[in-house]
Amino acid sequence: MESPQEKIERLRRELDEHNYNYYVLNAPTIDDRTFDEMMHELQGLEETFPQYFDPNSPTQRVGNDINRSFSQVEHRYPMLSLSNTYSIEEVSAFYERVRSGLMGEDFELVGELKYDGTSISLIYEGGRLVRAVTRGDGTRGDDVTENVKTIRSIPLQLRGNDYPDSFEIRGEILMPWAVFDALNKEQCGGGNVEITKLGCGSGAGARCLSVLSVGRKFTGRYAL
Repeated sequence: MESPQEKIERLRRELDEHNYNYYVLNAPTIDDRTFDEMMHELQGLEETFPQYFDPNSPTQRVGNDINRSFSQVEHRYPMLSLSNTYSIEEVSAFYERVRSGLMGEDFELVGELKYDGTSISLIYEGGRLVRAVTRGDGTRGDDVTENVKTIRSIPLQLRGNDYPDSFEIRGEILMPWAVFDALNKEQCGGGNVEITKLGCGSGAGARCLSVLSVGRKFTGRYAL
C-alpha cells in the first residue's frame, strides 16, 4: 500500500505528464473530469500532510501551454484560469461565501456555457494591435502576434477613437466544429494523432510555426 508521501509524489508525476500532454502536445490522454478528480485528490492530501509541500506541485500553478519555439512575454497582470467543480457541496459553499461577502445584499448567479478554445491576450496601443500572447503559465505566455493577425475577426486597427491609448483585452480563440473536423481529417491523413478536444485544436492552430499555414487553414474561421 502506498504511503501518503508516495501517493502525493505519484499524483504529482502523473498530473505533470497530463499537463504536458494537454497544454504542450495538444494531445490529452484522459478526460477533464478524471484530471480534475486527480487534482482534487492531490490538493486534499497536501492539505492533510503539509510537511510534503512542494512549490513546484501541479496544485501551485495554472496549466502551462508555453511552447519554446516562440518567444515568451510576461503578462502585465496574471492571466489565471477558472476554477471548476463536480460537487453540489462545493457550489453551495461558493454561494455561501458570496452571500457572506455581500453582507446580506441581494444577488443573482448566472450560468453560462464555457467555450473550449485557447485563451489569448491582445494588446492595443494607439488603436493598433501590437501583441497577442497565450496564457502560458499565467505569468508568461507565447508571443503569437503574427499568427493571430491572420484571424480576420480580430481587428488590426480599431475604428473610431472611443478607446484608451493603451489597453489589453482578453478572450478565447474558438475553432468551429466544421474546421475542427477538417483539421482532424488532415491530421489523421498525415499519420498524426487525432485531436480529441476543441481547445487543443484551437491552441495548436494559434501556435502553428508557419504563419502562412495558420492563414491558409484558419483565417476567417476562428472567432474571438
